[in-house]
Amino acid sequence: MFPRIQGSNLQGRAFHLPADFEGRLNVVMIAFTEPQQYEVYTWVDFLARLRSETPDLAVYELPTVPAFSVFQRMMLDYWMRAGIPDPHTRATTITLYTDQAAFARALNLPTMRTMHTLLVDRMGTVYWHAAGAFTPQKGAQLSEQVRALQEENIR
Repeated sequence: MFPRIQGSNLQGRAFHLPADFEGRLNVVMIAFTEPQQYEVYTWVDFLARLRSETPDLAVYELPTVPAFSVFQRMMLDYWMRAGIPDPHTRATTITLYTDQAAFARALNLPTMRTMHTLLVDRMGTVYWHAAGAFTPQKGAQLSEQVRALQEENIR
C-alpha cells in the first residue's frame, strides 16, 4: 500500500497522498537522490505516450528527500522550480520531505539506491512496481497492467 503522506507540488499546491492523486490510475516515479533524476528522465517519453493513450492515467514525479528545515525546503523548492520551466511538470512534481527509509519500508522498496516507478490508485493500492531506468520490457509490463486494470474498470 502507498502510505498516507503530505507534500506540495512546485506550484505550491498541497497534496494528501494517495487520495489527491488525480488519475483513476497513477504512475509515480520516486527518486531519493538527485542523480536518480537521470533514471526518471528515461521514463518521461514513454509515460507521456502512455498518458496520451490513457485518459484516466496521471503521472507524477515524487522527489523524496529528508525532512529538511523550512529554509532548506525553500531553497530546494526554489532550485527545482528554476530547473523545471514547464508548468505541467511543475504541477506534477510533488516533493515529499520525510524519513526516506521509513517511506521506502512502507512501500516495501528493496533499495533506495535507484528510483522506483509504481502504478497506484487513489486508495493507495500498488498494482505494479519497477526499479531503475526505463527498459522496453518494463514499459510493456506497465502498459499491460494498465490495460488489464482498465478492463476490470477499477475505481
